[in-house]
Amino acid sequence: MTEHEVLVGDVVDDADAVTRAVLTASRLLVAVSARSLAAVEDRVTLAQFRMLVVLSTRGATKLVALADLLQVAPSTAMRMVDRLIAAGLADRQVNPDNRRETLLRLTAEGRHTVADVTARRRAEIATIVERLGARQRAALVTALTAFNEAGGEPPVPAARDADVYPLGWTDGIKRQA
Repeated sequence: MTEHEVLVGDVVDDADAVTRAVLTASRLLVAVSARSLAAVEDRVTLAQFRMLVVLSTRGATKLVALADLLQVAPSTAMRMVDRLIAAGLADRQVNPDNRRETLLRLTAEGRHTVADVTARRRAEIATIVERLGARQRAALVTALTAFNEAGGEPPVPAARDADVYPLGWTDGIKRQA
């Protein structure tokens, strides 16, 4: 048995070691996310970008529903929306089914921003994954799939379907047509 295999065997039984490894991976993924936002950071915060992603996956959405999906107060969501509208990334429209309601949606520039940031994030993660050997990749897929399932996170689609759920932030409902 190699030293790596012995260490891996010891780690599996040590929840703290696994937790530390996941926290380290989380730190790496946050750094990748931050770098992918660097080109738009003067216009969009990570929280605002998450709102853009939700609007991208859901289509036109009422403010209360958006706040609920993001797990923020409606007043917080309204401030975020106002900033996104001022930046030209989102807009308001009257709900054609109920003229008393307002729907929020992405502008073309907002859709472009989501696609651009997501493509950069996917490319950087792919570069990191390519540094792993085939067996490490297989083990990583198995481990992360189990981790995601334990956490209740739905899988991110294949690259060809990346526009459906660009960052994995979903509510389980596919984009409206």
